[in-house]
Amino acid sequence: MTSHFVELGGIKIHYLDHPGGEPALVLLPGLSATAPIFEDLIGAGLSPRFRAVTVDLRGRGESDGPPAGFDPASPAANYTMAEHAADVVGLLDALGLRRVVLVGHSFGGMLALYLGAHHPERFPRIVVLDAAIAVATPATRDLLQPMLARLGVEVPSWDAYLTAVRQLPYLRDRWEPGLERYFRNYVRIGPDGRVRQLVKPEAILAAVEGILVEDWEQIVAAIRQPVLLINAIDPYGPVGSEPFLPREQAMATVEALKYGSYLAVAGNHITMIFGNNARAVAAAISAFAPRDAASER
Repeated sequence: MTSHFVELGGIKIHYLDHPGGEPALVLLPGLSATAPIFEDLIGAGLSPRFRAVTVDLRGRGESDGPPAGFDPASPAANYTMAEHAADVVGLLDALGLRRVVLVGHSFGGMLALYLGAHHPERFPRIVVLDAAIAVATPATRDLLQPMLARLGVEVPSWDAYLTAVRQLPYLRDRWEPGLERYFRNYVRIGPDGRVRQLVKPEAILAAVEGILVEDWEQIVAAIRQPVLLINAIDPYGPVGSEPFLPREQAMATVEALKYGSYLAVAGNHITMIFGNNARAVAAAISAFAPRDAASER
């Protein structure tokens, strides 16, 4: 795996490139996640069979974060779905990749659907990991408040940060070694030992607004290529709680797609792409991305 930057429209976008064959996979992380979140999944069987490119979306990880718009008339300024999509297409152009298989997790899954509707010639197949129309509602703002409250807070040490992360309700008793590696890449540790997360809270807030202004029913109806929606069925929280995306909500999106298919897998919204759970997801992606969908260079 190698780390690179490309300048697009005046901002630097960071990506990780894993060597492999065709078709190339482009993996888009969740709302506040960064490119290394897919390392377990890629290592579970995707590379070296496929070239895998993972992206730090604008305002996350090592990518630049332009100022977010706080004008009530345009709260998503610089973080609209169109601007995120332009970054992805610009990256593909820079890499000389005309056609790739998109794999998007959570917010990245919504972005994959948007890209599939607006650039069908670039994305012959799309894999959506635990995302659906149902999550793009105003109630999302309230659901995200606990996560958003943590983003801008510095923590006095790595040990304190890791302890707090391990106690999150959706990770407690579900810990995998890959999660520690991911979170270590999610932060920067200063000379004084203090830990800062590599995510701009204002970028996340603006990106949420960018989701809410889109007509997702119209977007999904416009998609004509095959889409596989992989749904994590384990509780997103303590035992007995609901999955992040209940099956019936996932199926509503699958049924709205012209060529949609559904797969339920073990794990919750996060742990589905780590450890043993990642193997089933990687196998499903491998089966769905045949070599006849190879990228054109």
